[in-house]
Amino acid sequence: MSPSITSPRPSTPETQHQQLKPPPSTNILLNHHTLLTTTPEAFKFHAAASLQLRLNPTIPDNSSIIPPSDTNLIISPYNTPHHLLDLQTLDPATQLLAKALTLFHPIRPDYATAPYTESFNWDSVFAFLRNQAKSEGYTWGRRHENVFYVVVFRSTLKADADGEKLHVLDEMSLREAVAGGGLLKYWFGNVDGERRGLATCVWRSREDARKGGSGPWHRRARGAAREMYERIEFTTLKLVVGEDEEGNWGWEFGEWVDE
Repeated sequence: MSPSITSPRPSTPETQHQQLKPPPSTNILLNHHTLLTTTPEAFKFHAAASLQLRLNPTIPDNSSIIPPSDTNLIISPYNTPHHLLDLQTLDPATQLLAKALTLFHPIRPDYATAPYTESFNWDSVFAFLRNQAKSEGYTWGRRHENVFYVVVFRSTLKADADGEKLHVLDEMSLREAVAGGGLLKYWFGNVDGERRGLATCVWRSREDARKGGSGPWHRRARGAAREMYERIEFTTLKLVVGEDEEGNWGWEFGEWVDE
């Protein structure tokens, strides 16, 4: 069948608004997620999502060689449309952190049981964050102005746990969390020889986490916990980024305390 040519739709206030909407800032343009692998291991252990970033972007003379772009960021081992974060929904500081977290990966094999702050390449993540902020002309405020909510989930799977069911619950719960907004990173590793594992989330705020975890798939996942796990341990942390009282830039994890 030959391709058909459709007539332009009549202009309406809604379409006029869409036409007048400014294009996304070049700071948040990414390589389209379909250009990257869909293999979860690449995102777990090799920071594959960082390949979406366009560092020091330049516009080629020949526009036909510009790769497809997007503002939707891969934030988990799932490279699928419903699991992507739209950077346009975030303020500049949170955009920067989300992009820096694409570099996140474990640096030791015993991450499931080792101290959380010693198990991942945090120094590299925050060095990139600071440099990227400078290159984009962003100035960080005080640390108390940039507070993020972190969840650490440690567990031991039962020997007869249904892996397929666990995968569906995880994938659909993540879809819910992304739809709720404010989830900047979700990562989970592989269980070790004793079926111990670790998963973690970085959220824009405690309220985002509460909203993102309140849907029906999260309720199903909580309901299935007894049949899936021998042990579950939740830890919540506060991540602060910015300048201290002396004007020194840095980052720090601390205990989360609800006010």
